[in-house]
Amino acid sequence: MPNSTHGVIAAGHAKTAEAGLEMLRLGGNAFDAAIAAVMAAFVVEPTLTSPAGGGFLLAHTSQQEDILFDFFTQTPGSKKAQSALDFYPVDVNFGGAIQEFHIGLGSMGVPGNVAGIFHVHQRLGRLPFQAIAEPAIHYAKNGVEISDFQYFCFQILSPILTASAESRQIFAPDGPLVALGTNLVMPDLAETLAYLAKTGPKGFYQGDIAHQIAQDCENSGGYLTLEDLQQYQVIERHPLTINYRDNILLTNPTPSSGGTLIAFALELLSAIDLTAFGFGSAQHLDLLATTMRLTNAARREQSYQLFQQDSQAFLDGAQVEVYQAQLSNAVNKWGSTTHLSVIDDEGNAASVTTSNGEGCGYIVPGTGIMMNNMLGEEDLNPNGFHQWPENTRIASMMAPTIVLKDQQPEIVLGSGGSNRIRTAILQVISNILDFQMPVAAAVESPRIHWENSVFNVEPGFSEAELSKLHLPPDDERVLWQQENMFFGGVHTVIRDADGTITGAGDRRRSGVVMSC
Repeated sequence: MPNSTHGVIAAGHAKTAEAGLEMLRLGGNAFDAAIAAVMAAFVVEPTLTSPAGGGFLLAHTSQQEDILFDFFTQTPGSKKAQSALDFYPVDVNFGGAIQEFHIGLGSMGVPGNVAGIFHVHQRLGRLPFQAIAEPAIHYAKNGVEISDFQYFCFQILSPILTASAESRQIFAPDGPLVALGTNLVMPDLAETLAYLAKTGPKGFYQGDIAHQIAQDCENSGGYLTLEDLQQYQVIERHPLTINYRDNILLTNPTPSSGGTLIAFALELLSAIDLTAFGFGSAQHLDLLATTMRLTNAARREQSYQLFQQDSQAFLDGAQVEVYQAQLSNAVNKWGSTTHLSVIDDEGNAASVTTSNGEGCGYIVPGTGIMMNNMLGEEDLNPNGFHQWPENTRIASMMAPTIVLKDQQPEIVLGSGGSNRIRTAILQVISNILDFQMPVAAAVESPRIHWENSVFNVEPGFSEAELSKLHLPPDDERVLWQQENMFFGGVHTVIRDADGTITGAGDRRRSGVVMSC
């Protein structure tokens, strides 16, 4: 690796990446860079993440320590009558389809992002936190130009961004939503981030902000209490680990599900030599579609308790072999999530995925912070709304992932995209390890996604090969006309055999890659 390279970051916005690079230039490590980038994303990717959202950071340290920091949202400790809740649907127009989301104070889970960034900093950071927070504070105070992708996000989520007076003051101060190219300034958020940089997480979970959230919930129909906020804890977990093609893959363990499903799919693929197929061939696409179908079937058919509580038992060899045999014989949703990946020149790596759901429309007064709507997310509430167990981590599809070779970070990646997170990551890993693609090609290559008998296909595959597919007769085939954020945003950093660090930002979600 050239001595002049301190590290590489791939992220969903240029300002997000620049905030991380600045930490590396100041002598910080990958974890300082990741925290600065997450905080910057709060400002420049406000429809995707927020201080009041949740997420995961998967760390591999230069001392060979692997840690999954779980700071995803938590269910409240108690319930109240649904008739007393501020919880209601809004229709979001994607152009070709209308999707319903639920927002309001009753859709908020206990947020974890603020606790997460401080916890990771205390454990693995090097620079003073105030220095790490400075880029985000600067962006919020001085403004950032609204990019094409962010403007697209604003348009889609306009019913949520204009749901309250506080939100309209930020995103529609003159009546209509802020326009493309407008300099979006968030002075209240700048002050709040500066305040938190001085007070630490107590300023959010125990101080005036917490009291305001709890009071508004009590008075206006939310679940969260002061006790819910005060008792929130970041959980350090051992990553789920599997071997794939003599590479060690680390990903998000239970209770979240995305990492386990990726691992199961890779276990299925490990029995097949993909080099015998050409990328994008009918055999390759049939194999991927069947892998996705069998992975979903295993999740449905096996004990939910087993799946939810014990990844390794779910990945037991005998059980996997049942589905591998079937594979050998076979040879439209939003996803408000953002991801970033970092590797530094010391051998540290961070893979971070955070989300705010779509936001619940409620801005904590005077703070500029939009709260999450995780209790109003259909994907996160499979048993139905308001049926969640109290005081429990909400399961997520987020799957920040690191692939190690000889105990060094080889690939760092993850994705946004709701239920497509696991299939997007699966395909990029396979592109790199099975088809030996350079990182840019691995990320840019077209993708597929199979779920619930619907086979979605990005443009770029051969029509002749697609005509040869052997899909079940009842499957619906959806041929997309252009690349779309539906298929994820797999921002990826890779270390080559000679130590050179490169990366690729996924253009489906306006991704960028930067180095210093």
